[in-house]
Amino acid sequence: MNILVLCTGNSARSILLESLLNHLGDGRVTAYSAGSQPAGKVNPHSIALLSAKGHDTSGFRSKSWDEFAGPDAPQMAAVITVCGSAAEETCPIWPGAPVRAHWGVEDPAAVSEADPPAAFAEAYAILERRAQSFLAAPVETMDDAALTAHLNSCAAVQ
Repeated sequence: MNILVLCTGNSARSILLESLLNHLGDGRVTAYSAGSQPAGKVNPHSIALLSAKGHDTSGFRSKSWDEFAGPDAPQMAAVITVCGSAAEETCPIWPGAPVRAHWGVEDPAAVSEADPPAAFAEAYAILERRAQSFLAAPVETMDDAALTAHLNSCAAVQ
């Protein structure tokens, strides 16, 4: 099951959730991430946190969602957006058939430089709980309606 995680910049939250789904999914899902307006680099706090948590960070880069829109791109079963609302972000909308869900998390990269590690740790913790909740069910065998309902229930996990 392929899952695309979208945000605007693809430098923090979408990277965190991509890594969590791949790490916790143990081969059951393959997650990718992208942005509608990629930042061009992954936030170093994302990499530091993921490394500290034992994730492989070697392949991460900030990339455009255009990479997943072409005919040779992996076919997605689900698209999850992770944009927050505090900064009045515009969340990207993925066209087409995949199941879609919104797991909004405030942008840890938008906090002041005074305490970014705490903001990144909080975003990671929320996304980790949602990923664990998602993966606790037999998502690979769900039909679109059940998958949509399950994804939406996971969005409420704080």
